[in-house]
Amino acid sequence: MGRGGARMAVAALALRNFSSATGGGAGAVARQAASAGIASGGVQAPIAVGVWVRGMATATSGDRTFATMTLAEQEQREEKKQPQMASGGGGGGMNGDGNEDKEIVSYWDIPTRRIRKEDGTEWKWNSFMPWETYKADTSIDLKKHHKPSTMIDKIAYWTVKSLRWPTDLFFQRRYGCRAMMLETVAAVPGMVGGMLLHCKSLRRFEHSGGWIRTLLEEAENERMHLMTFMEVAQPKWYERALVIAVQGVFFNAYFLGYVISPKFAHRMVGYLEEEAIHSYTEFLKELDKGNIENVPAPAIAIDYWRLPADATLKDVVEVVRADEAHHRDVNHLASDIHYQGHELRDTPAPLGYH
Repeated sequence: MGRGGARMAVAALALRNFSSATGGGAGAVARQAASAGIASGGVQAPIAVGVWVRGMATATSGDRTFATMTLAEQEQREEKKQPQMASGGGGGGMNGDGNEDKEIVSYWDIPTRRIRKEDGTEWKWNSFMPWETYKADTSIDLKKHHKPSTMIDKIAYWTVKSLRWPTDLFFQRRYGCRAMMLETVAAVPGMVGGMLLHCKSLRRFEHSGGWIRTLLEEAENERMHLMTFMEVAQPKWYERALVIAVQGVFFNAYFLGYVISPKFAHRMVGYLEEEAIHSYTEFLKELDKGNIENVPAPAIAIDYWRLPADATLKDVVEVVRADEAHHRDVNHLASDIHYQGHELRDTPAPLGYH
């Protein structure tokens, strides 16, 4: 028997065995493909069919994935999970050790947990977890200011000052909407800086000194400010359009500025945070005067900053202002490190500095 005949015999044997194992459906299709190859006089067809048969045999033997199951098989699988859930294997809540029980596993077998607060009540936020909350240090010095001395400092300072004029003209005394717009801009630098440092670390095969995480934490913190003020002042359609336009311009401009001169980029953010402190101070003055209603604090703010249950909008503005003061310090420090001829990775990053 020649080599071609041997291959044909092996393929025929595989087809017969595969047909018996799968009930004949897939085997019939394979036999048709093999017959077509024989009729055409080709020698490679049986080899291709043999590979296809092995793949089909592997797919139909053992455990099948959820995507290849029939509807009846999927229902049977779900029914098998029910007794486990009833016995406590898949339900939420706390177990005897005080840890969170696992919820139903997803199709991808990624377990999820039902998180609970210290008082036992269910944690209702997915954007941040209880261990990411903190008490803001409101005792920080709010009057610190970096006096611009070099040309780069002066350019950064007057760039920020020039941005304040159209902001004052557009929002005037509407500090709720002003704060919301401010946070859509303030959350960009940390993300851009962290992303560029991340790429730099990958290119140079070096550590970042924790600065990637610090800058991304800053961006996340600013985003949480926005999520909070969204509960206080709902933006109008033209304000949303303005956010899209401003973010598109500012992201690209800051990206380019950081690539050209990180010392300039961080200095500018430091001055931007100084302006934020001023804006929130004016916000508090309007609250004290009664021009803005001191409404109860949003639930998300109470949980994020661990505020008392009876906290008000004034309490929220105070902790947000304290956050901005910390961001001011971090960015001025980062600029100073560059001015002194060092890389950020040479100085340990102020992780968790709130």
